Amino acid sequence: MPYSTLLTPILNFLQCQTPDAWIDEAKKPENLQLILTDHLLCELKAAQSGMFLIRKYAVDKESSDALLALFKPFEEFVYKKQGSLQDLLKANNLTKAIVPKSDSKYGQDLIDKMVLLIKEELHHFNQVLEIMTNRNIPYSNITAGRYAKGMLKHVKTFEPNALIDKLIIGAYIEARSCERFAKLAPHLDDELNKFYISLLRSEARHYEDYLTLATEIAGGDISERVKYFGEVEAKLILSDDEDFKFHSGTPIKQA
Repeated sequence: MPYSTLLTPILNFLQCQTPDAWIDEAKKPENLQLILTDHLLCELKAAQSGMFLIRKYAVDKESSDALLALFKPFEEFVYKKQGSLQDLLKANNLTKAIVPKSDSKYGQDLIDKMVLLIKEELHHFNQVLEIMTNRNIPYSNITAGRYAKGMLKHVKTFEPNALIDKLIIGAYIEARSCERFAKLAPHLDDELNKFYISLLRSEARHYEDYLTLATEIAGGDISERVKYFGEVEAKLILSDDEDFKFHSGTPIKQA
């Protein structure tokens, strides 16, 4: 497989692989609308996570306002069903440089990596929405799964440890997305197969960027926290889950 080299560090980082039962459920044609809808929302949430981090920890007010303006049309589409694909295709464009606030402890590297992540995730959002639009799959909002919340509840409450934990969690979310795209792609039609494979490189880089930032901010070894969140993440993936989503656990077979 041409992307096996890219996946090797991902599979070494994750403490488990996606169970076959999840793949069996995800590849069912009747679940395609749910998978694409949840994937769409995951792209927005990933971009929002990057925005929240740099707004909270790094950027000045003018940059913060520019980020809010960037996200406004995407959030109005998702939460209020306002706007269209054509509106969003023109929306992913920051109108000013994003710069650190004067008293920020965190350097330009955090901003640069997160701004790139935000732009890419919003681009992926548009790509998923375009696929849905072309297939006449209507967008409808769905509830969030337990996955991200299940990890975030373990974040420490004091800084910089809280930021380090959030960055480690970001690495796991991106790594799991990458692993699932690769596992699911062969079971999908040609268009979706190529699309999911095309996402692997950016997802893999996002995982690396999150880990790099966590290590830089910690100023030392973070392997203990990485291992801890790896155990939390694996438990969420391997345990029974009644709510089928893109990052859900092992599906419970319905009687």
